[in-house]
Amino acid sequence: MLSRGLARITEAALGSYQSAVIRIGFAGTWLFFLLREFPHRQELYGPDGPWDWNMGRRLTLDNHAFTALMWSSGQLWFECLYALAILASAALLLGWRTRTASVLFMVGVLSLQNRSVFVGDGGDNVLHLMAIYLVFTRCGQVWSLDARRKAREQRISTDWTGLALWTVLGFVLVVTTAAGRLFDSAWLIPVLLWAAWVGLALWWLVQRLVRSAEPRILLDVIANVLHNGALVVIMAEACLIYATAGWYKIQGSRWQDGTAVYYPLHLDYFSPWPGLADLMSTSGTILMVVAYGTVIVQVAFPFTLLNRRVKNVLLVLLMMEHFVIAIVLGLPFFSLAMITADAVFLPTSFLRRVGAFATRARGRFGKGGGEDGTVPAPRAPEDSTPGRVGFTA
Repeated sequence: MLSRGLARITEAALGSYQSAVIRIGFAGTWLFFLLREFPHRQELYGPDGPWDWNMGRRLTLDNHAFTALMWSSGQLWFECLYALAILASAALLLGWRTRTASVLFMVGVLSLQNRSVFVGDGGDNVLHLMAIYLVFTRCGQVWSLDARRKAREQRISTDWTGLALWTVLGFVLVVTTAAGRLFDSAWLIPVLLWAAWVGLALWWLVQRLVRSAEPRILLDVIANVLHNGALVVIMAEACLIYATAGWYKIQGSRWQDGTAVYYPLHLDYFSPWPGLADLMSTSGTILMVVAYGTVIVQVAFPFTLLNRRVKNVLLVLLMMEHFVIAIVLGLPFFSLAMITADAVFLPTSFLRRVGAFATRARGRFGKGGGEDGTVPAPRAPEDSTPGRVGFTA
């Protein structure tokens, strides 16, 4: 059993469809947020906003948080970094140069969020953590431009675009390190950036210059272990969020008497649809059922992962809960972040059916590719489907 377990962890990157979903979900959530707040970007993160550059600088010197916005107080630097965050999010969403895009996505998320820590909601905390975890995953195996390009390539050729990206990013790392900017904060993120850059170079050299298969197998095993470990951490993070939220609610008197849902429905900040909020709050029984049901589902969810049927039922309830929160309380990006975190537990068979449906729909309206107008997407290896805990249908 130990031998089979080690082989399963090292031979394949598990959860290829789940990792693709969370890649698309988190990149899309951050991209939509940046685009929606584009007219207000100066007030949120700009150097002359209410939380100006000097105040942000004093905060980061105290908490040692990583943010590239503190490297310069210039307006041009801010505009370039905001544009980079948008482009990195779009690239990660499409799965273009996924490894590099995930690193740039993390830099964009951390730079903006750590610049103004008082902006946002609980969804920002989830996105903050997941942006770091995504760097360790092989989230471009399916449903990505990288996977399509790999399926079309018949032989390994020189990737000039990848070389150009690697060279430019390496130059930026060298310059910022020599200037003392990169390691101005805590060491974790700078070391991770350098490790990713060196790892990409090592991967390229081994793939194209080394004739022996052993180094390639070793690097593949390391990448699989990192991916599978990061996926487990993402699952544990989602369970921890629900467990702590549920147990804290149990201790609250308003949740105990079933009236906790009533109060946010009547706050102007959380009432984009006052008529809908008034309609929901007319029945005390409904509010009590929603309050108790929320607590029960959140507390019970981590304990249902070993029972796939019960887990799938609670997963649907949690996603419906966040969908309602997005509409009724006006928190779309918080809900999108939480629904994406929940998606790591979706059954592989369900995700494959969704992918097949999307392929057929694209074939009906698109042109080129196969006989039905589609370009067949690469299929993940059968042994890359994770085990029972939260993955299989």
